[in-house]
Amino acid sequence: MSDPRQYRPHVARNRDPILDVLRRVLPPTGLVLEVASGSGEHLAYFATKMLALIWQPTDPDPEALASIAAHRSDATLPNLLAPLHLDVTSEKWPVARADAVMCCNMIHISPWTSTEGLLAGAARTLPAGGLLYLYGPYKIGGEHTAPSNRDFDLDLRRRNPAWGIRDLGDVTALAERHGLKLAETVPMPANNLSVIFQCNP
Repeated sequence: MSDPRQYRPHVARNRDPILDVLRRVLPPTGLVLEVASGSGEHLAYFATKMLALIWQPTDPDPEALASIAAHRSDATLPNLLAPLHLDVTSEKWPVARADAVMCCNMIHISPWTSTEGLLAGAARTLPAGGLLYLYGPYKIGGEHTAPSNRDFDLDLRRRNPAWGIRDLGDVTALAERHGLKLAETVPMPANNLSVIFQCNP
């Protein structure tokens, strides 16, 4: 039987910079729901570093869910929950409430309807003051922040015309319509951003 665990090279590069931000912005305790967990490597790592938080991975892809479950099995941590199937565009998520929601590297590798579903679902799931953490590349004011991001965007759109690096202003405007206010943006390695929204009271 083949090993279901997936490994993505960018995870090892970005997990510690992301962890630095998460340690600062996440609540000290509670449930963190990750949307589009992918290989599951991120949460298996974060759960070892922030033991007081409960981490709930999700993904819509069966192979990703198998990888997440395998990484969880390796980690043997009581604060890392079994993965759940979550279609971000669904009007009913499998987790009704979470103290924080996070999503890394999904918005640009999915249709805009997925971003719409993510922000609507986060608004339904978060309490007043709860945080939505996003990570990935963004355009600012309609412009790419680096030539490498422009090349990446072109490659994404060649692969699927519905994909592409989003403008932070468009994401922020959509978030505000769902009662999510932009609280902070943090420059990250490789021309990425950590983007933190807070659910309005």
